Amino acid sequence: MSEVINELYQTILERKKIPLEGSYTNYLFEKGLDKILKKVGEEATEVIVAAKNSDKVEIVNEVCDLTYHLLVLLANEGVDLRDIETELGKRELKTGNKKKERKAIKNL
Repeated sequence: MSEVINELYQTILERKKIPLEGSYTNYLFEKGLDKILKKVGEEATEVIVAAKNSDKVEIVNEVCDLTYHLLVLLANEGVDLRDIETELGKRELKTGNKKKERKAIKNL
């Protein structure tokens, strides 16, 4: 995973463990899963609108917002980023081109 994403996730975990007065992250944890899910949905919709408008700057901004809220969701639910990385690795091995590459290497 990206170093920036890992650092952000660690900060989110720290806020969960040691709340910081006035922290938006702590506000989300205090409000609970429904609020976190609402924000994930809102941000996903904003990514869609930005993409539909072909606004690259807004796409980047909204993807950052969505990523943050997804990380809060993962932290809230006790999902470790390594779990995501492991699953993505498994899926990468299933992709068509990767299968062809492995088969070609075996046939050498």
